[in-house]
Amino acid sequence: MSRYVVITSDKKKITALLLCIFLGVFGAHQFYVGKIGKGLLYLFTVGLFGIGWIVDIIKILIGSFRDNVGAPLRQ
Repeated sequence: MSRYVVITSDKKKITALLLCIFLGVFGAHQFYVGKIGKGLLYLFTVGLFGIGWIVDIIKILIGSFRDNVGAPLRQ
């Protein structure tokens, strides 16, 4: 029987979701998970013109949003 370790982020999914909903157009959720460059992009383009903001909300809800090292967020 093989054993493996699932690596998860130290960042919480609910915190990222709340930041995305309320401050997502400013990139707050991107800064929270350590994606500084993408956070600045969201900040200067108002959440990629609103489209990226909506996509990120959906990605967080379905669990495919990752932190800066590619690990899934904690529950």
